[in-house]
Amino acid sequence: MIKLEYIWLDGYTPEPNLRSKVKILPKESAITLSDCPEWSFDGSSTKQAEGHYSDRILKPVALYQNCMDEGLYRSYFVLCEVYNPDGTTHESNIRHILPNDDNVWYGFEQEYTIIKDGRPIGFPKDGFPAPQGKYYCGVGSEQVNGRSFVDEHLEICLNTGLQITGTNAEVLLGQWEYQIFNTTSKSAADDLWISRYILQRLSEKWGYRIEFHPKPVMGDWNGSGLHCNFSNHIMRNIGGMEYFSKLFNVFENRHTLHIENYGSSNEQRLTGKHETQSIHKFSWGVSDRGASLRVPIQTSLGWKGYVEDRRPASNADPYRIVKVISDALREVEK
Repeated sequence: MIKLEYIWLDGYTPEPNLRSKVKILPKESAITLSDCPEWSFDGSSTKQAEGHYSDRILKPVALYQNCMDEGLYRSYFVLCEVYNPDGTTHESNIRHILPNDDNVWYGFEQEYTIIKDGRPIGFPKDGFPAPQGKYYCGVGSEQVNGRSFVDEHLEICLNTGLQITGTNAEVLLGQWEYQIFNTTSKSAADDLWISRYILQRLSEKWGYRIEFHPKPVMGDWNGSGLHCNFSNHIMRNIGGMEYFSKLFNVFENRHTLHIENYGSSNEQRLTGKHETQSIHKFSWGVSDRGASLRVPIQTSLGWKGYVEDRRPASNADPYRIVKVISDALREVEK
């Protein structure tokens, strides 16, 4: 027997939630994506259908080894798109419209906060800890909390085949980040959703709640982002200040559109403080973490490399991020 854990995104707005259910497949050998059958689910329970006609179809689109399962049977994660019974794509299915080419590479920096008993781990029961400053990349029980959880998530993701490139404690106590990379646009977003799924599944075991809200603690504390590093063939291999200048102009002209696709409640984070630019303003700068687009030092030396978009919120849908950035880069190349 093989255990298949079907995973999809529901129809909740402004951001979807992950859903899953398990299918047991009688099979003796290893499987491929084509071995995973389509399946149905009750869309009326996920805001994807009315109760009088509720079947929706799960179409497998990506397969991952499930390294969380410690049972006797081989197990896989099956990422799915949602379709209507007539074969048309469901309106919540953003993934379907994305390109999947190797021209644009994406590296996401996923920040999140670990919550226990209603407060970030490490926060005292009453009041607040010492002001932020020592927590970023900190070491020691007074500076960081949750490292064992973070390390377990990292190992599971790596064993699953995800390209996690690093982790670190963030500026807010109880806040962490991991970086994940892929050289095809659709797969980069797929991998981030699967890494989030693993994070949420692992939180069940530890008794934590994972908070993706972009401002998990109000006041003089950093928010949580989903910084997106990107480059296309021209940026990586040809470069030139003229091309990057055109890129900055295009992204500035599309600023409102991008903000609309970069996550809800982002205005609470993008205030112009705490290493952000105001949500109402676009800027770029070399090594400037207060800019909308940060140009790394290495890129600026020869104007060849990647750029970091610091505007996306931690709760943003990576499919939407990939869509608007890919569209913007096509406009730059016109």
